[in-house]
Amino acid sequence: MVAKRGIFERVKGSGIWWIRWTDQSGRKRREKVGTFSAAKKLLAKRHTQKLEGTKLPENLRSKAVTFRELCDDALAHSQSENSEKQTYELRLRINQLVTEFGSRPAESIKKNDIVGWLAEQAEARDWAASSRNRWQATFSLIFRVGIDNEKIERNPAARIRRKTEGGGRVRFLSEEEEVRLRAAIVRRFKDFLPHFLLSVHTGMRMSEQYGLHWSQVDFERRQIHLPKTKNGDPRTIPLNAVALAALKELHGEGKIMKSVPVFPSARSGESLQGSRGWFPSALEEAKIDDYSWHCNRHTFASRLVMAGVDLRTAAELLGHRTLQMVMRYSHLAPEHQASAVDRLVKVENRRDTKSDTRGSEAKAIKRRKIASN
Repeated sequence: MVAKRGIFERVKGSGIWWIRWTDQSGRKRREKVGTFSAAKKLLAKRHTQKLEGTKLPENLRSKAVTFRELCDDALAHSQSENSEKQTYELRLRINQLVTEFGSRPAESIKKNDIVGWLAEQAEARDWAASSRNRWQATFSLIFRVGIDNEKIERNPAARIRRKTEGGGRVRFLSEEEEVRLRAAIVRRFKDFLPHFLLSVHTGMRMSEQYGLHWSQVDFERRQIHLPKTKNGDPRTIPLNAVALAALKELHGEGKIMKSVPVFPSARSGESLQGSRGWFPSALEEAKIDDYSWHCNRHTFASRLVMAGVDLRTAAELLGHRTLQMVMRYSHLAPEHQASAVDRLVKVENRRDTKSDTRGSEAKAIKRRKIASN
């Protein structure tokens, strides 16, 4: 059967054919027909009706799909494909987008609407490029899921150029700051101290840490097993004495089922969604500025490098596939860099020594020739 533009099977091989066409207002339409021949005839009829300006049948003048409906679909998609933490963060962003765009027909939202909103919010909230890109990606996900569900035809966020992100700031705790922060946590959030210690001594991402279950913790081998990380690869995290002690404190003396979260919510028993409920308050009490939970990874990585750990090993411990992300910490290994440039001096000295040796040998040969004559 020869394919015809505007006629398709939603499920390949089903024998149930649909038509796709554009009405007088430019809105994309789809209709379920049946056989291929019937679909071919109906498509021709719709094109004729469009040219003649014929009023559409009542059953085709259905209510347009709203942006809110696409948002609900995107959340359902995230729940089936992503972690609880990722879905939770997506819901927070969607709640704000629905306030602005929720009641609008999805097809009415244009690229300029999204670009304008992003620009306005970036200025008002002083967003970094990475924050703007994350919101843009949220728009794109919502429309992409809508296309997959065959509710809309286009993704207006798909061709918006992403902002160039810098290498990222490297903000890590000094020893004095950590003393203040730990004291503040003990004073106000004592039960959460193991959360902080595990983060600083493993460098796990927030979603990795708060998504842990006890089945992933191996006390005997002193390891945490992550079956799937941000880049899609599994990772094994070694535990030092501090991290191991933190996990044992969280575990307690009794037996705990392997399926139980390491960081359960007191209300639901499900995994906590992160540290928002207490960590910002602890930072404020400790008078530590310009620091976030993610900076614990910077603290972990910076201390590794300053302790003489090579960048390749640091990258592996952080879960990076390449050295690009850990190059930001290279300046924290001054002894390593100093020893590298010192090698140039050694090379130069060897050249000078060889040059002096050749000069002396040449003079000795010349003297022997004169003596023989």
